[in-house]
Amino acid sequence: MTGAIAIFVKTPGLSPVKTRLAACIGQHAAEDWYLAAAGAVAEVARTAAMPVESLIYWAIAECGARWRVCWTGFPQLAQGEGELGARMARVHTYLVEQHGFGVLVGADAPQMDAAEVTVMLQWLASGQPRAALGPARDGGFWLFGSNRAIDPALWNSVTYSRADTLQQFELALAHCGFDWMQAAALSDVDVAADLERCVAEIAALPAALPVQSALAIATQLLIDRVAEQREQREQ
Repeated sequence: MTGAIAIFVKTPGLSPVKTRLAACIGQHAAEDWYLAAAGAVAEVARTAAMPVESLIYWAIAECGARWRVCWTGFPQLAQGEGELGARMARVHTYLVEQHGFGVLVGADAPQMDAAEVTVMLQWLASGQPRAALGPARDGGFWLFGSNRAIDPALWNSVTYSRADTLQQFELALAHCGFDWMQAAALSDVDVAADLERCVAEIAALPAALPVQSALAIATQLLIDRVAEQREQREQ
């Protein structure tokens, strides 16, 4: 089995994107950062997938043709209707049925380590029931993968975007019979303070990709500009 990675994305202009970050740095800056981060995640996924020949998809929130202009380079999947749990269940089941195992990642953790993701893909390419999880520091998770489809009811039993989401998710899947692999914890970027953590985590990578290093530089410039504008308002 070769497996596949689905990158979950929303399209600026069609859906609200990074609303809490936008409240701190402005909508235009937040959308620009999100698209740059998604591009970095895509390159990390591409690099990680090459040794095991896994496929990559954009899993897109919006229905219709307009999103095709924004998300190119990989095949596109529609997340479909429903809450996040239902949408993840739908995409993950498709990947498992078509490719043997499926990995779901978000577009807002561009500091993930390509080598670590490769190891997780290799781990999942097994006949034994296996799962992989990347915890987020805010209590959620930035990656989930398994080589078995999971009952949608388990996905839907979790309350997402909470400090205990990861704990709920692990409890929901506790009786699925998986052997587990866990990745390093990362910081999803939701508010301005997370930008600094993102830069620090990219700097800590053993071998950052050029696109990650470029994003770190651009993000630091954004941080500095926002700080300067804040100082000017306070004078």
